[in-house]
Amino acid sequence: MSYQVLARKYRPRTFAEVVGQDHVMKTLANAIATGRIAHAFLFVGPRGIGKTSTARILAKALNCPGGPKADFDPDDEICREIAEGRSMDVLEIDGASNNSVEQIRELRDNVQYAPARGNFKIYIIDEVHMLTSAAFNALLKTLEEPPAHVKFIFATTEPHKVLPTILSRCQRFDLKRLTDQDIVGQLRHIATQEQVTVSDTALRILARNAEGGMRDAESAFDQLISFCGTTITEQDVLQIFGLTGPQEVWALAEAIQAGEAEDALRQLRELVARGKDLTRLSQHLLRYFRNLLLYVINPQLAGDEMDPDEAQHLANLQPLPAQAAILAFIDELVRLEEKIRYALVREVLCEITIIRMTQQRQRVALEEILACLAKGETPPLPPSPAAPAVPKPIAPPASAPTVSVAPAPVLKTAPAAPPPATPAAADSGELWQRATEPLKKNSLMLRLALNNATVVAADSGRVKIHLNGTQSQLETLQNSSALQESLAKSFGGAVTLDIQFSEVKENPSPGADIDLTPSASAAAPAKPTPAAPSKPVTKADFENDPLIKEALQEFSARIVSVKN
Repeated sequence: MSYQVLARKYRPRTFAEVVGQDHVMKTLANAIATGRIAHAFLFVGPRGIGKTSTARILAKALNCPGGPKADFDPDDEICREIAEGRSMDVLEIDGASNNSVEQIRELRDNVQYAPARGNFKIYIIDEVHMLTSAAFNALLKTLEEPPAHVKFIFATTEPHKVLPTILSRCQRFDLKRLTDQDIVGQLRHIATQEQVTVSDTALRILARNAEGGMRDAESAFDQLISFCGTTITEQDVLQIFGLTGPQEVWALAEAIQAGEAEDALRQLRELVARGKDLTRLSQHLLRYFRNLLLYVINPQLAGDEMDPDEAQHLANLQPLPAQAAILAFIDELVRLEEKIRYALVREVLCEITIIRMTQQRQRVALEEILACLAKGETPPLPPSPAAPAVPKPIAPPASAPTVSVAPAPVLKTAPAAPPPATPAAADSGELWQRATEPLKKNSLMLRLALNNATVVAADSGRVKIHLNGTQSQLETLQNSSALQESLAKSFGGAVTLDIQFSEVKENPSPGADIDLTPSASAAAPAKPTPAAPSKPVTKADFENDPLIKEALQEFSARIVSVKN
């Protein structure tokens, strides 16, 4: 006898052997037990989940000796004929190759003949959605009022292509995708019968790769046995099918969450060099972040769907990432999955997505900034980037009336070494620029305030500046601990900030034009220290700045001019 593949050898023969479709099996068994048997059935669902097997089992239950009955003997002669496709009373028709009007007319002419041995003459039409509209219409009358000895059983993966007039004449049963636990249990049963030793991790990877289809899992398991023999390990599964192991997915996800673009790209290239399927990798990452999101919301939501190793891994993650960050990762991966199947250079597309995901850690959502501003709180800051090698000087302010303001609280730090000598007045502009340049990139409010502030003098632990801005900008400078810390580092010790303040109009109306040039007022403050010449700031510099973009969008404004 020729070899029979596992998917056929272990095809379910009775209602009890069907895995993961209890809702359908119970309905059919009760219908048979109560005698409420319809004349037309439609089984719907994705590939490899048991539609055709269920149709054959139903045919056995209807035509078995002493039937119809749900607890029939699958070894009975009539049941074996139906299972092997040689029963004269059960005709299996391929809808893809028998979809013309002439073939349906022939079927309609033959339904009048009584069954040869069984109780019913049963027509099983697989992939019924492949019938043409004319063929469907030719079948309508017979399907609605067939002879008493005729039963129709249809199966399809695309029910939306079946005419509504056909759907309304059938009892529809939707078969669902199988869970990983169902597939692992069936594969474990097959391994026991075939005397194959296989690890639980290997079975879980097979089940996850099958995407809910039992036939896909059994076919892959059959291929593994041919390659490995009677002992199958996790590495065998990963090697044959080009899949990525859980440990590798977790390591890549951790690098993404930590914002380590270089490490994440290195891991991605190593996986590509080992022949890993990038489409599968994106799906594994998407599944991981989905489980992580459920775990952050409520660990019990994801506990039933995860294997023990992944559950333990998520339990060891401290601190857990924010839900907004995980949702941003999921959005990037969803967009990647939509594009990668059509991409010519998948590796480049994956690298770009990975880089975007690593940059997510440096972003602060606009909703968070607006919520904090509404409460009068300081918006959250992302991690500070490194200071630029050559800081840009701040343009000196135009003349404006000055108002003395009480100095802000002094932040004193204890330096490890004696503080250096007080900087000369000529160096104060450079030190101020060095202290404030990194802060401008981290906070929109600080950036707007510091753009309107200029050093007047610096001596004896006191820095005097002139602010030609708004009252909220003045409060931002006074209350910013980050500014105090940065000044202490740059000026070499505890620093008192003395602000000369001249107020300008606040809260521009929607649609107003924003001029980012310090306004020229009447009286001039003390002559500021000239800054070192540098490349002038252009309008494009402001238009390309993400924080300025957010401000323009929030106030419905536009940049009129930029003066250096």
